[in-house]
Amino acid sequence: MKYIIYIYLIAIANCYAQPAFQNYGNIQMHENAEVGFHIDLINDGTFNENLGLAGFYNTENELSISGSQIPRFYDMEVDVVNHLFLDINTEVVNSVSYITGDIITPRDDSSIAIDYLNNSFYILEDDERNTDGYASYSGDLSFTFPIGDNDKLRPLITTNSTPNTRVKAAYYDEDPNVPSTFNTSFNTQSLEPIIGATSTIEFWDFDGPINSFVTLTWNSESEIDNLVSDLSKLRVVGWHIQDMQWKDLGNTNTTGLLNEGTITSFLFNPSDYEVITFGALITEDDINIFNLVSPNNDGINDTFTVEGIEAFDNELTIFNRWGSVVYKMDNYQNNWDGVANVKHVIQRQKKVPVGTYYYILKLKDSGKTSTGWLYIIY
Repeated sequence: MKYIIYIYLIAIANCYAQPAFQNYGNIQMHENAEVGFHIDLINDGTFNENLGLAGFYNTENELSISGSQIPRFYDMEVDVVNHLFLDINTEVVNSVSYITGDIITPRDDSSIAIDYLNNSFYILEDDERNTDGYASYSGDLSFTFPIGDNDKLRPLITTNSTPNTRVKAAYYDEDPNVPSTFNTSFNTQSLEPIIGATSTIEFWDFDGPINSFVTLTWNSESEIDNLVSDLSKLRVVGWHIQDMQWKDLGNTNTTGLLNEGTITSFLFNPSDYEVITFGALITEDDINIFNLVSPNNDGINDTFTVEGIEAFDNELTIFNRWGSVVYKMDNYQNNWDGVANVKHVIQRQKKVPVGTYYYILKLKDSGKTSTGWLYIIY
């Protein structure tokens, strides 16, 4: 039966010269069936109860899958020199083989993707054979998205730990300052204080449930060595939708070297972030200390602020003008509002008087010490 189906589809294309096979009815592929599409598929009927292999083959022209009803295949094979274009979601229950050409989805419509269902998988992906656009995954295992752009495979890895949810990703080989298919730009100069730089080479769009994490991949074309010289300073960063700046999404693990490797974020909520990419922590030279403190709860200079201090293991000591310590803190986090935490100089847990004070800020890893003055006014 499988050969009769295969020949019948070709015959339709040759005898009637129609540009596509259009399904209006109810097609079902049984176990061990093999169906080959050498022309476009337009699915306006039921085509989602399938076993066996559905292959897309063309050595000269592009092919496409479109229609009003989502097709679902068990095994899917792509051997199309000029690529297979998806104009509708296409679901896969078991596997995809990337033999020749990309699966391309519209980047201006992220709702259309190649959907990997039920812990399905793929093989043979590389720089010239991947999903150029959006891929999604519904399952409870770690999944590596076979996504790329401009003949560059850049997988993103995540684990979907929330039942009945769909995670989705696409890779963009472009400067986030001038994205091609987003309605906004992602200014790489708008940074959270602890982030010193963000990649202008590439970024990913990732959608998933609360408490997701991602692992990003790089190679020499990512120019990670222009961001950091030490992978411990590398970060996953995300463009925060509300705050409109790049924020730190962590570095829980890195593998590899500067010319090739991976980095894993901490848990975060993807719905808060439009896109993600690589970033770097600020250096010690980027720390900025503000000298005026006015703890009156007006939202301006309410605490002694050392911009970027969160990135460093530190020790802060503050003295009054007679040299007595009024405040001391390991790993200061920009929260001193003038309240003393040292006895004998002034009553503990009371605010120090208006006046000039002096600080010593030590960065423990390097031993670098900064000293200076600050002025408190209420």
